[in-house]
Amino acid sequence: MRFFWTFFWTFLLVQMINYVVSSMIGTAFELKTGLILSVAATILIFIVAAIIPEGPSEKEAIH
Repeated sequence: MRFFWTFFWTFLLVQMINYVVSSMIGTAFELKTGLILSVAATILIFIVAAIIPEGPSEKEAIH
């Protein structure tokens, strides 16, 4: 389920960015471009989440 929601929100945010940028530069809005970028961004999010550690390490501090 987390894969679906991550893709869903990434898709919406990338489509909004795609719409604004295409309007600013005066080109046509293309859904396909946003879809490809949202898939790539979703994969990148999961790769970064797998690399980052879960929490703080359990090492005792030396005082």
